[in-house]
Amino acid sequence: MNYEVFARKYRPQTFDDLVGQTHVSRTLKNAVAQNRLAHAYLFVGPRGVGKTSTARILAKSLNCIKGPTITPCGVCDNCREIAGGNSLDVIEIDGASNNSVEDVRQLRENVRYAPAKGRYKIYLIDEVHMLSSAAFNALLKTLEEPPDHVKFIFATTEPQKVLATILSRCQRFDLHRIPANLIAQHLQFIAKKEKITLQPAAAHAIARGAEGGLRDAESMLDQLVAFCGETITEGDVLNVFGFTSEQTVSDLTGRVLRGETPEAIDLLHEQCEAGKDMMRLMADLIAYLRDLLVFKAKPDALNEDVDPDVQKSLAAHAELISTDRLLELIDQFAATEGRMKWAPNKKLHFEVAIIKAIQSLGQATLDEVIEKLGELRDGGGGPPRKSAAVVAGASPAARTRAAGTAATTEARVEEKSDTIEPQRLWECVLAKIPAQKGFVRNSASAAHVLGIEGRNLKLGFASGDKAAMDIMGTQANRKFVETLLHEITGKDLSLKLTVNAELASRNAAVTEHSTQDFKDEPLIQEAIELFNARVTS
Repeated sequence: MNYEVFARKYRPQTFDDLVGQTHVSRTLKNAVAQNRLAHAYLFVGPRGVGKTSTARILAKSLNCIKGPTITPCGVCDNCREIAGGNSLDVIEIDGASNNSVEDVRQLRENVRYAPAKGRYKIYLIDEVHMLSSAAFNALLKTLEEPPDHVKFIFATTEPQKVLATILSRCQRFDLHRIPANLIAQHLQFIAKKEKITLQPAAAHAIARGAEGGLRDAESMLDQLVAFCGETITEGDVLNVFGFTSEQTVSDLTGRVLRGETPEAIDLLHEQCEAGKDMMRLMADLIAYLRDLLVFKAKPDALNEDVDPDVQKSLAAHAELISTDRLLELIDQFAATEGRMKWAPNKKLHFEVAIIKAIQSLGQATLDEVIEKLGELRDGGGGPPRKSAAVVAGASPAARTRAAGTAATTEARVEEKSDTIEPQRLWECVLAKIPAQKGFVRNSASAAHVLGIEGRNLKLGFASGDKAAMDIMGTQANRKFVETLLHEITGKDLSLKLTVNAELASRNAAVTEHSTQDFKDEPLIQEAIELFNARVTS
């Protein structure tokens, strides 16, 4: 008997066998059970996610001798012929090679004839977007009002190329990329059936490489069995397909975020010398940074896609970088990826990208510069000349000294917590808010201290700053700030937030006065002379 590849051998035969497409299988099962069948369906999705398999399952559900049924028997003549692709009543057409008007006219002629054995005559057109405009137009009338015994099922990877007049006549189902964890589970199911030992890390490596396509993952597993035999390890997957392990990508990201330039370059060279694909490594690095961005926004959003060990790495790396910096990092690497596609020396571009990324992380942002200038202005007196290095943010040592000075100042404030003024207390809170919580810090900066009333710290916001008050008023942000208040004062103070219209006029006066003070700062004067610049309001 001829060998059958895994992608065909383990092709789903019922709606329950579909992996990762619950929203589609549930809708179709309900439609069949309630006899609410449309005359035309369109299945949309990337390669290898189950479009054609879903179409065949639907055809079996309609033409099974026990049907229409949501559980086709799979053993009757109709089911077996449909599964084998040789049913007289289920006509599968390749849209890429049968895309002319003549082909559609022939289809229209055949539509009139009754099915040979089954209940319906079903036309399954794969890659329907390849039909010409003339062919689409020739199909319109038949598609809108087909005979009762005819059903149309279309499949495409590029729905934007299908005419709107065709789309409006079909029920559209979008099949999603399959989460990596589900692909890994299905691969373990196949391995168990085939009596193969597949390491969990190897299954996840295959799932990541398949990029959401189950058919690709099954083909890769087939190739690995031919290469490795009955035991497949993660190393085998990485060697055969040139992938990089998740741990290596995580290590590279950590070295970049910690500013370890020599170590990051060394790791890159190791991967290059091991024959790893630099384009693939760059894509994996960007994907990891994307996961890190999503993790910072909503940690549980990655439960289905990311291995638990990787989630631990994401949690550790999330503490090392703010969201704004992370977005800049992704943009930098994405731009490099675009250049690498056409560059003969891909490693060179990768090295430059890593060095640039680490340098950019060591530079102060505009918000940080403005904040430091505010601290210098509020401190009064002429600051030492060496504080310019702290403001520029280019020297890690200078930033360390600045952090130490801030910690000393906070310690002094805490010693006097019993007599601290409300305004000074709020300044200490602002100093304690880390850069990673940019939204909280910006919202807190917009607040005006109105005083302490009992155990409530009263904060006022101008009418135009209501959005900032809403951000500050969320349960998580309020709890975070109240924790800082407790750390500074040793007391359990609560925030009381109000909108005060009088603050708007006060803000205008303060802004005008602050602008003049800002221009008179020695550091600003030095910058004006250095760059031959001028300050505009």
